[in-house]
Formats: sequence, C-alpha cells, structure tokens
Amino acid sequence: MRKNRVFWIVLDSFGIGETPDAADFGDQGSNTLGAVRKSPFFSVPNLQRLGLFSIDGVSPASHCLSPHAAVFRAAEASKGKDTTVGHWELAGLVSGQPLPTFPQGFPSQWVKRFSSAVGRAILCNLPYSGTQVIADYGKQHQETGGLILYTSADSVCQIAAHEQVVPIEELYQICETARKMLTGPLGVGRVIARPFVGEEGRYVRTSNRRDFSLLPPGPTLLDVVSNAGKEVLAIGKIYDIFAGRGITRWVHTSGNQEGMEAVMRALSQFSSGLCFANLVDFDMLYGHRNDRDGYAKALSLFDNWLGDFLPELLPTDLLVISADHGCDPDTPSTDHSREYIPAIFYGKDILTGSYGTRDTFADVGKTIGDVLGVSNALAGNSLACSIFREG
Repeated sequence: MRKNRVFWIVLDSFGIGETPDAADFGDQGSNTLGAVRKSPFFSVPNLQRLGLFSIDGVSPASHCLSPHAAVFRAAEASKGKDTTVGHWELAGLVSGQPLPTFPQGFPSQWVKRFSSAVGRAILCNLPYSGTQVIADYGKQHQETGGLILYTSADSVCQIAAHEQVVPIEELYQICETARKMLTGPLGVGRVIARPFVGEEGRYVRTSNRRDFSLLPPGPTLLDVVSNAGKEVLAIGKIYDIFAGRGITRWVHTSGNQEGMEAVMRALSQFSSGLCFANLVDFDMLYGHRNDRDGYAKALSLFDNWLGDFLPELLPTDLLVISADHGCDPDTPSTDHSREYIPAIFYGKDILTGSYGTRDTFADVGKTIGDVLGVSNALAGNSLACSIFREG
C-alpha cells in the first residue's frame, strides 16, 4: 500500500453534480461536468478509462468500460464553496464556520483606513465580475490612480490595477497590506491581486495574478507530510491557498499549460513526498465566464496530457485527481457551485472500481496520508485499506 510519491492534481471547479444541500447555497441543478460534456469539444478518453463515468451520480458514457482506477465522489462538509475552504478540507481541515462575504462591499470605515494605509483612492467596492469591473472602472483608474476594489459571492477581496499605473510589486505590497488588515470578522479567505493591461475598451487581465490567503487555522496534510521529512512540492496557486505553510518547494504558474508542464518535470525532480498541483484555468477562465466550450477544450487538453503522463509513473507512484468545488458554466450565476467532486486514485496495486459517495472531501487527503505512511489525526476517513491489494 505504501507509495513513495503522490501526484495530486486538482482540476479547479470540476464539480460533478449538485449536493443535497445545494439549495442552501442557491445552486439547485448545478452540474459542471453535466454542462461541459454537452460541448462538441468535450473529449476525455483517458479520464473515461480511469473511471470518471463510473462515479456515483455521473451518467455513464457510451461503451463505459470497467474503471482502471479507484473512484468515488465526495460532498463538502465545510460551510462554504470557495477555493480556500475546499482545498483546506481536501487536506484534512474542515471549516465549521463560513468565511465572511460582503454582498454590499466592504465596510466604509475599513475602506477609509485601507486607502490611507496604501496612499491611493478606492474605486467600486462592490461585488462584480472581474472582467466587467475593469471595463467599467478601468478608465477612471488610469486617470486617477485609484485602486479598483471588488468582491464576489466568495470570501475574497480583489484589487485590480493597470500594470502601467500600479507596478506589479506595488500591487502585491498593497494586497499584503489588505491581507494584514482583513482579520477577525473581516477575515476573507483570499486577497487577490488582479493586474491588467490595455486601453479603454480593450482591457485584458494578465497572468500576474497572485493570491494572499489566510493561514489555515489548524494543521493540514501538507504540515503532516513535511513534518515527516518528506517533500511537499506545490504547483500553481497551492502555495497561495495554504499561505506557504507545510510547503517545502513551490512553482507559481500562469495557467494550466504551465501547471501541467511543471507536474511533468516533477517526475524527475523529487523522490519522496507529495506533488500537489492546482490547474486554475477551468475555474478562472471558463467556469466564471460561463464558457462551456472553453471549459471543454481545456478538459480535453488536460486529458491529452494525461495520456502522456500516465505511462511515466513508477510502480511506487500514485496519481490522484480531484476538484475543490463546482462552477457550472450553464447556469446564470458566474459564481462557484456547491457540488460533489470526483476523486480518482490510479497506480499499481489499486483495486479498481467505484467506492461510492463520501461525506467529506477530507477522505481524499486522509487516504493520501496513509498511502505516504504519515500518521495523522486530520479529519476524514481513509480508503487506503479498501482500495489497495495489500490492504
């Protein structure tokens, strides 16, 4: 059962159907996979072979063969549906209280203090689409130098600025200031730097986004693995989501392609531990923009890459594929959706098949901990003894 290395890839927002409590979050009927598979660009033969369509609640594909992996779906036990809470739960930390959201914008007194602290005026301060907010406020920002502050249905504070008006490093420092000031009842999950370029009518967000997260309020799988003397290699926004804690090495990426390339390079770069990657484009570029075809194309590209990656795995490796929430591109909402996530475990000695429905994302991380041989008291129940022949 023991494996030397685990490659864990989170397909950001790849939900597979509404959970029983979806109505509590305004997400009745959400099904990210169900929406995306309607696209003519959807083609995932490798995920199909692994068992994506054998998971509970997922309509089978035509000619669906027996899965080549152990698969299950998991519901979220935490009180939220955002990236931070989803990843924390995957790594064994269930959040009993939702992180704060600001549907009317941030309190005026806090905005005044923040403006004074960073020496710039504040524009907007409302929930907004990230692309629409720069279209509506970009010209005023360029003329005044004021920062575009906005939020969403998630627990986020987002700060947009033109790279020629506010240099990248200054924007990051501004976000670090906001992060220090957003604590207690104002403690949002993430402060996000949203730089953009261009001119009025042609503004484009750049790949220099950076997330500044709350420190996890308790230990996670990353702490446990690194404390055991093993490497934790974070790829994509994993470093940001966990505020760097429990991570021994990290690679920031600008999107899925760079993320997949970094995971492939990792095959020859570490010998023991966890390679934990987030592929953000599914959520950032397609789910939030209700772009079904774009989402389908991105999934198909990932699946094609998977065909190259799988043969490179060693018998002592384990591949895990999961998600962190949904973001259905077919619903009117552009926000995250409360959905089940898929969990796919692939490697030598796996007892393939469907392992039903789990009550918490934490079962994914708990199983990985057992596979790596690190004892822990994190949330979740391990499936390691069920899905491995040696169990």
